[in-house]
Amino acid sequence: MLHFSASLPFDRRLAFVDIKGSIAHVQMLKKQGIIASEESEQIINGLEEIRVELEQGQFPYDLDFEDIHMNIEKRLTEMIGPVGGKLHTARSRNDQVALDTHLYMKEEIKALDLLLTQLQETILHLAERFEGVLIPGYTHLQRAQPVLLSHHLLAYFWMLKRDRGRLEGVLKHTDLMPLGAGALAGTGFDIDRLQVADSLGFAVLYENSIDAVSDRDYIIEFLSFAAILMMHLSRLCEELINWSSAEFGFIEIDDAYTTGSSMMPQKKNPDLAELARGKTGRVYGSLIALLTVMKGLPLAYNKDMQEDKEGFFDTVDTLKGLLPLLSEMLKTITVNSSCLKEAVDDDYLCATDLADYLVKNGLTFREAHHIVGSLIAYCRKEKKRLRQLASEIRGRFHPALAEEISSLLDPVKVVEARRSRGGTAPSAVKEQLRLAWKELS
Repeated sequence: MLHFSASLPFDRRLAFVDIKGSIAHVQMLKKQGIIASEESEQIINGLEEIRVELEQGQFPYDLDFEDIHMNIEKRLTEMIGPVGGKLHTARSRNDQVALDTHLYMKEEIKALDLLLTQLQETILHLAERFEGVLIPGYTHLQRAQPVLLSHHLLAYFWMLKRDRGRLEGVLKHTDLMPLGAGALAGTGFDIDRLQVADSLGFAVLYENSIDAVSDRDYIIEFLSFAAILMMHLSRLCEELINWSSAEFGFIEIDDAYTTGSSMMPQKKNPDLAELARGKTGRVYGSLIALLTVMKGLPLAYNKDMQEDKEGFFDTVDTLKGLLPLLSEMLKTITVNSSCLKEAVDDDYLCATDLADYLVKNGLTFREAHHIVGSLIAYCRKEKKRLRQLASEIRGRFHPALAEEISSLLDPVKVVEARRSRGGTAPSAVKEQLRLAWKELS
């Protein structure tokens, strides 16, 4: 039962924030006259010694004491005697563990936001490096229209911007101070919760003691943010996997982020991108697990809520491991110019521009769409490109198509024509890059 219920194997990472919270708590107890000044000094000095033991890897963890909070209190009592027991005056493990998790998450949010910023910066540098490079844009994984590679990459910049916005919302709902809630009903001691909040850098207090110890919304929100972020990263990695395959051949990823095959010498497997795609399911699982744990719990604290940590910690580790590697991998990407040129030379990608041309000659778009669709069907049947058709054959579909239309079949000009805000024209992408750098700064 002890081994099954103990949280020490995974909550020991809260040790430093536990000490930080305990010191703030003891300083408040001293100020309020709840414990004597010399007792406060003894406790704080003991906690600082324990911090050094932890930093040096010399802390004697003991599974018999179940969690990191009891381990620290037990070690404190060994070091300074019975006065160590006064540390727990006017608090419960329920509000203590809640405080630790809030403090830990606040630190990790700052670290993750920095990593996301660095990934955004990498994407912007990549977009600038590939300025002018055209690729086929896809819908339904079918070639649709030519776009700038920079434009395609920038789509992920804006996704990450929204992810960082969600993370900012998580921080707001994490920046609540639960200590002082006790087990669920508060405490009979004359404590000063605002002093503790100010000391630890919290913006506001939980105003309801039951809510303070039973709330795990902020962890669920973090896991929701992480799930959406991983979905975005997985989509990016899926494209990198496709683009680096022989069937596409658009890009090459550096050997440092790929592996060979144990049997086939020619293979170059995009392992990092595949792992990112695979670990997305792991993060989704942590979100669903915690939602399921919380859905039927009566207020206030229940032992079920110990299940909030492993998935949360694992998600933090997954993101902190993946994000810097993904940034570094993206920096190594090279493009296969000849493959890309051949891919965008497919003038079927210019069909929309032909339809727009007919609209400018007086047709409705639906009529123009039907005419150009029939023209493409004819080309496919004859196994020809649009530019290979004689003008009189094009004219059978509509007189305007018999005119000189070569510029409408040039992918470079097709891209240049899409100058609307947010479009793929070089001028529009330059403006988008300007806005993106401004956003990042």
